[in-house]
Amino acid sequence: MTVSTTPATSRAISVEINGDTVEREVPASRLLVHFLRDDLDLTGTHVGCDTGSCGACTVLVDGLAVKSCSILAVQADGASVRTVEGLASDDGELTALQQSFKDCHALQCGYCTPGMLMSATALLERNPHPSEADVKLALQGNICRCTGYWNIIEAVVAVGQGGAA
Repeated sequence: MTVSTTPATSRAISVEINGDTVEREVPASRLLVHFLRDDLDLTGTHVGCDTGSCGACTVLVDGLAVKSCSILAVQADGASVRTVEGLASDDGELTALQQSFKDCHALQCGYCTPGMLMSATALLERNPHPSEADVKLALQGNICRCTGYWNIIEAVVAVGQGGAA
């Protein structure tokens, strides 16, 4: 019997993305962020640094905020992935968090916004009434180069206090 020592160059995966099951053959080395953006055209997930430092590529994997540039697509096999495109309802109605970002002017250039929204969504799903300190801790892996963070923190806290529409 001969055992192959060469790694597989591609692998079939099945991932639930924003509620829909996607089955694809992907290169074993394909990052989840590139699978989402390039293969599935879910370009709301941004590529900022490709090193896991900025958080622009944050998505939810089985409910946990994960930087999609730091895991392989094959690692998401069998998982449920939610991207920023999966937040608003099919009719385009914003979530309370998205509305609060709008109302609190929690974005400027918008590049970090998808990652911030996904990290904040994960926080609010496990802690519906976070304190300012909770929000700061949950968002610490997300970098914003424009707003100075205050309006983002205010937007997330407002949702927890019922201040968002």
